[in-house]
Amino acid sequence: MGEVVIRQAVPGDYDRIVGVVDDWWGRPMTGGLSRLFLDHFFASSLVAESENRLAGFLVGILSPSQLSVAYIHYVAVDPEFRSSGLGRELYTRFFDLARSDGRTVAQAITSPMNHRSIAFHSAMGFTVSEPFHDHDGPWHHARPLQSGALTCSDFVDDHRH
Repeated sequence: MGEVVIRQAVPGDYDRIVGVVDDWWGRPMTGGLSRLFLDHFFASSLVAESENRLAGFLVGILSPSQLSVAYIHYVAVDPEFRSSGLGRELYTRFFDLARSDGRTVAQAITSPMNHRSIAFHSAMGFTVSEPFHDHDGPWHHARPLQSGALTCSDFVDDHRH
């Protein structure tokens, strides 16, 4: 593993991302990651690369409807880069971007059975809610996740390496 560089995503990153996301997640996930996310929200999304290889990504949205909210739609890290702090760094960079736009909270959702995601978000300071049944229609349950205040510099300092 070489040095990891994190940069703003561009629409052209889409094909690389969907080319690995199912393998990285270990199940089909591309259905929820339409090209429109990088076409319209690339400025709030991040790509991590090492030696011209995709190491991770975060697709984020600065909500146009809830002006205090920054939403993390998808995040994934190459299994070879897991436990390196890359996921935490992607979130930290997204929090910085969100704060610079006046956002005060970050939100995400995860499957009630995704214990790794729940543990990661808890470690990042997110509050994990009880499962929300039929969140995206019948049998599509989710656990809403919400960060602490993004305006608090202590929050970010406590979670950096």
